[in-house]
Amino acid sequence: MIGGTNFPNTTASFQPMSASGHTQTHVLLVEDDPSVAMTIKDMLESEGYNVRHVDNGARARVAVADPSEPQPDLIILDLMLPDTDGLVLCADLKTRLSAPVIICSASPRKRDAVLGLRLGADDYIAKPFDVEEFLTRVATVLRRAQPWGARPAPSAFGSAPAAAPSAIQSNGAATPSNETHAAPDGTFQPATGGSASSSAGGAGSVAVGPLSLEHARRRVAFAGEELQLTPTEYRLLATFMARPDEVLSRQELAQVVWGYEDASIGRSIDVHVHRLRTKLLASQEQHGIPGPSVVSVRGFGYKLLEDVSCMAA
Repeated sequence: MIGGTNFPNTTASFQPMSASGHTQTHVLLVEDDPSVAMTIKDMLESEGYNVRHVDNGARARVAVADPSEPQPDLIILDLMLPDTDGLVLCADLKTRLSAPVIICSASPRKRDAVLGLRLGADDYIAKPFDVEEFLTRVATVLRRAQPWGARPAPSAFGSAPAAAPSAIQSNGAATPSNETHAAPDGTFQPATGGSASSSAGGAGSVAVGPLSLEHARRRVAFAGEELQLTPTEYRLLATFMARPDEVLSRQELAQVVWGYEDASIGRSIDVHVHRLRTKLLASQEQHGIPGPSVVSVRGFGYKLLEDVSCMAA
């Protein structure tokens, strides 16, 4: 468990890479406890990360708005700050930046994890934490935030993409699956390709009607116009587009977004899907043409319907 500043360097072969392709990954640490901040900072810097530490919400907002400083590739955020509610700060930062956010907190409120994820956080780590687990989660979140072609190979603290939930036995062992396999970005891809109406636009790209997604550029467009999605929305859409017209459970989607399933977290998928659906429908209305959208399947989950015009009243 965390409790000192001397950590064995077991990931010497791992080279952190920012989403922009730089070999140095910039981390903004928002933590008001000096001893905890020093421990986390030393731990991350020993793995090659560049860490900037601030101790309250006001300084965090200044840091992300400072043009003289590089934008963070990752934000690690404590919830119990002296000048602001960490959950409010999380929501604020997610509206300003595309960088992933990891909440790291000792908050006694059990629902803070759920609320944080609903507000856009990419992971939640409870204090006290295991050092190896902490570094694994950091590496995993950063890997998911990178464009497909820029992702480093898994390291001692990086994990391989999870197997599809349908391929996990009750004892936790993976078994062969004829239905899906895990793609490099953590989304689940059909083993034999998408539906007949989905067309691959080259390696790492897919199109469903006027909606297109390019993994290499991490770009989503509707009728040629780029859509601005959060990393979570992007991962969800990539998964839906890989399996159009297929119902996906909240647990499957939680596995894609956060790398693990949890009944209490699964419902937070509803919030992210709602935001994604709102953006897709707004694009259709703007261009005056029908297109795919995410629809709910009561009691089961969600699916990408390739043409929602048939649902118009």
